[in-house]
Amino acid sequence: MKKNRLLAKWLNNDLSEDELAEFKASADFEKYQKIKNYTEHLEIGDFDDNAMLSNILNQKKETPKEIPLYKNWIFRAAAIFVLALGITFLLKFFVPQTETASFGEKTTFSLPDNSEVVLNSGSEINYKKWNWDNNRRLELKGEAYFRVAKGRRFEVQTSLGKVSVLGTQFNVKARKNRFDVVCYEGRVKVNYANFQILLTHGQSVSFENGKQTKMKVHSLKPEWTENQICFYKENIRTLLDEVERQYNIKIELNTKDTVSLFTGKLPAKNLDIALQIISTTYHLEAKKVSKNKIIFDEK
Repeated sequence: MKKNRLLAKWLNNDLSEDELAEFKASADFEKYQKIKNYTEHLEIGDFDDNAMLSNILNQKKETPKEIPLYKNWIFRAAAIFVLALGITFLLKFFVPQTETASFGEKTTFSLPDNSEVVLNSGSEINYKKWNWDNNRRLELKGEAYFRVAKGRRFEVQTSLGKVSVLGTQFNVKARKNRFDVVCYEGRVKVNYANFQILLTHGQSVSFENGKQTKMKVHSLKPEWTENQICFYKENIRTLLDEVERQYNIKIELNTKDTVSLFTGKLPAKNLDIALQIISTTYHLEAKKVSKNKIIFDEK
């Protein structure tokens, strides 16, 4: 404290002779003398505090920006829209697409490469749009007719077997234990269990419980696409299942004869005629107990 007091008095030239002698004898005197000699040459202009205050008060103040509430709402709405658009894109291209045909209906749609598919009643197809041109693969439950655009290999996977093609027209049916494939144009490779068969124009193959049947086809497209249900050596229960799908009805069968096989056609748009053909073929009597239920009894 004494040292600091002496320094302050020395800077103001207020030291007595004894104090000055004491201060000069200190170890830091030489350093203090150099600092004093240097600062004596510095000049500081007069400080006008009033002018400084006036200058500050006259400066233009920037008004804080205010964003109206309606603009905030617009920003939020835009963000939600962009998010929804992104989710829609993901669902459209990455999530598997499903096409269905309910009982009593048929559905026609196009795949990303413009291949056309016609779904028969009670059928479903699943596929992915993403990278479709390089991976043309779909899963089928039921029956569908395909007109495939040319391109890479096209595959139809079912629970019973697989069909592979390039560009062609064909029909695939996988119901219960029955797997049918018909080639109407080009070539079709069929994989079923340990079998692999190549079909060409006008050929078809059927598998049921491991048994294979091949036959010629004379039509240009599946009869069901023209409202005709075609059967080849089908038992009555399988036949009635298809009638139920086409007409969206329930059929109860009361007969002991369930092994006789049916080959022929039934109309898909005239239930009365279809019931009459079945009744005559199997010696049955059809009764409509309600709008959507039929009972077949033995005569």
